[in-house]
Amino acid sequence: MIDLTLHPDALARNIQKARENRVVIPTYQQMKHPETVPGKIQDRLRHVGLWDVDPLNLFRITWKNEAKATGGLYQAVPNYIELPSALTGVPARIVCLVGKWFPTGCHKVGASYGCLVPRLVTGQFDATADHAVWPSTGNYCRGGAFNSKLLAVDSVAILPEGMSRERFDWLKSIAGEIIATPGCESNVKEIFDKANELKQQPHMMVFNQFEEMGNHLWHYQVTGDAIATVFEHLKGPGDHLAGACFTSGSAGTIGCGDYLKEVYPTMKLAVGEALQCPTLLNNGFGGHRIEGIGDKHVPWIHDVKNTDMVIAIDDEDSQRLLRLFNDPAGLAYLKEEAGVDDETLQKLSWLGISGIANVLCCIKMAKYYEFTGKDLVFTVLTDSADMYGSRIQELAEEHGPYDAKAAAVDHNLHMLGLRTDSMEELTYPARKRVHNLKYYTWVEQQGRTVEELDALWYDTEHTWDAVHHQADALDELINAFNEESGVLKSL
Repeated sequence: MIDLTLHPDALARNIQKARENRVVIPTYQQMKHPETVPGKIQDRLRHVGLWDVDPLNLFRITWKNEAKATGGLYQAVPNYIELPSALTGVPARIVCLVGKWFPTGCHKVGASYGCLVPRLVTGQFDATADHAVWPSTGNYCRGGAFNSKLLAVDSVAILPEGMSRERFDWLKSIAGEIIATPGCESNVKEIFDKANELKQQPHMMVFNQFEEMGNHLWHYQVTGDAIATVFEHLKGPGDHLAGACFTSGSAGTIGCGDYLKEVYPTMKLAVGEALQCPTLLNNGFGGHRIEGIGDKHVPWIHDVKNTDMVIAIDDEDSQRLLRLFNDPAGLAYLKEEAGVDDETLQKLSWLGISGIANVLCCIKMAKYYEFTGKDLVFTVLTDSADMYGSRIQELAEEHGPYDAKAAAVDHNLHMLGLRTDSMEELTYPARKRVHNLKYYTWVEQQGRTVEELDALWYDTEHTWDAVHHQADALDELINAFNEESGVLKSL
């Protein structure tokens, strides 16, 4: 469970710092139901840009932001895209929640908030002395550095050196320190090693998204509720929520599947990974180019027992489609030849590389289970093409000019032509096999015990279920923190 033990002295210093920096902290209820955010905060948000370094943007950690770069408030239904069959090639309705309209343009700002806020409102993290260390495969450290900046906290961002240039350029203006570790997305061990090295230094506190239950809880509560809200908005007679697919970075987002399975128990839940690094599918290893996901281990916070399927995606598919969706010739082909509607075309830039991989997982699941037009399959678009302009340019330099013929090949080969290979419907022993892989990272390397590992499998009541019920206790602590700081009252 998330440790909610109070450290009164540091908590008092955190409250004083919040008072000095005019910081009010949102509750889980406000992130799920932002219409309950106090009116005087909403009034001020009308004059704040989505990416502005302003503490008010903590209240934009929600799926329900208006799709506006400046001054947006909230809407009843989260931002989503329903992809047409003309694009996907399957009759199933594939629906994607959109991360672009979070601060930083990525939903990882929510996951990092879920990790930081429990230690902030208990005083376990001292905002006047400690540095927040954010180990990441790219977006989580961006979200962590941004939240740290909003709270006037010193931060350290750790990410692989092979990530896109845009991430590093943006972090230079936000993070206190940036550390680039060797390798690409799948080199998570190197990230852990650097985090453990920093942990030995005084006042360095590591928020490891791969093991922090606050990451899981945020998605269970906030993302799960958002997907359910969109489904209830879209469903017609006879429709049902058939499935959900999420590629595994930290396995935080797939935590929403625990919530969805409680509400829609017949749905199928799939985890995706890169074919070039098939850790879950084949105990494999390797490097890949699906930025934002990481492999060669099973995250501690992945509830494997609740996962129905593993789907591997070829990273070449995601790269080629990134170009198709963002090149004028590709968009012209999709409109004139494939018959994709204008509204969808305008939003294809909302899909980043891992978001494209998520969509491909949904297509493979829909083909495997032969889903129909009455079946809705959900995923998320972690970020958008905003972070990958340099990658698109690299693709252009590698493959040359783009035209309708190249676009047709990419659409047909890398999307319409997907097969149901490199995927596995998990039996009970297969799930246990994947779960057992946690031993090698978390017990042998990261200091967890066999008893803790077994509890995640055998004692759901006191692990996963118990964490899911901690949101109310956290909201009480957040409300007490805000009451004591007095900032909200003085606005």
